[in-house]
Amino acid sequence: MSLADAARAELSSWSAPDAGQERLRRAYLEHLGAHPDALHRSCTAGHITASAAVLDPSGTKGVLTLHGRIGLWLQTGGHCEDGDATLLGAALREAEEESGVTGLRPVPGPVRLDRHRVPCAGGTWHLDVQYAVIAPDGAALSIDPDESADLGWFPVDDLPEPTDDACRALFAAAAERVRSLPG
Repeated sequence: MSLADAARAELSSWSAPDAGQERLRRAYLEHLGAHPDALHRSCTAGHITASAAVLDPSGTKGVLTLHGRIGLWLQTGGHCEDGDATLLGAALREAEEESGVTGLRPVPGPVRLDRHRVPCAGGTWHLDVQYAVIAPDGAALSIDPDESADLGWFPVDDLPEPTDDACRALFAAAAERVRSLPG
C-alpha cells in the first residue's frame, strides 16, 4: 500500500471530534484526490504533513522544539519522506529526529488536523495530521541543531511563548487523549 493509500484509509476512517475538524478531514481527502503529489513538498497547492505532540506517560508534560526559522515553540513534525509508509510513521520519525527520544509509543489515530500557511515553495499550506505519542518515563532529550534552536519539556497547560493556537490546541487534545487511556 502506498503512503497516499494509507493516508486516504486513515483519514476516511477517522471520526472527527467536531464539525470544524470534519470539514478539514473532507478537505484533506479532496486534496489527496486532486493532487497526486499531495504528500510531497512539490505540491505547491499545499501538502499533507504529519506532526506529533510528544507527552510524558502522565500526559502532563510535553516536548516542544524552538523552530529555527519560524522562531516559535512547536510540536515535532514535518514533511513526509519517500520511505514513510504511513502518516503516523512520518510523525514518529520526525518526533524521534527532533527530540532525540527513542521508544516513543503512539496513541492510535490522529488527535486533530490543522491547516496553516507556511513559507514552503514560496508560500503554500501545510495540511497537518497531528498525533499524540508517549515518551518513556524519564526520557532525556537530545537537541539536533539542524532540527531545532532549542528543545524542552514543558507543562501542557503552560506552554512557553512564543507559540501558536494550533500548538496549544494540539497539546490540550493530546493530553486529554493520553489521560483517558486505560492503565
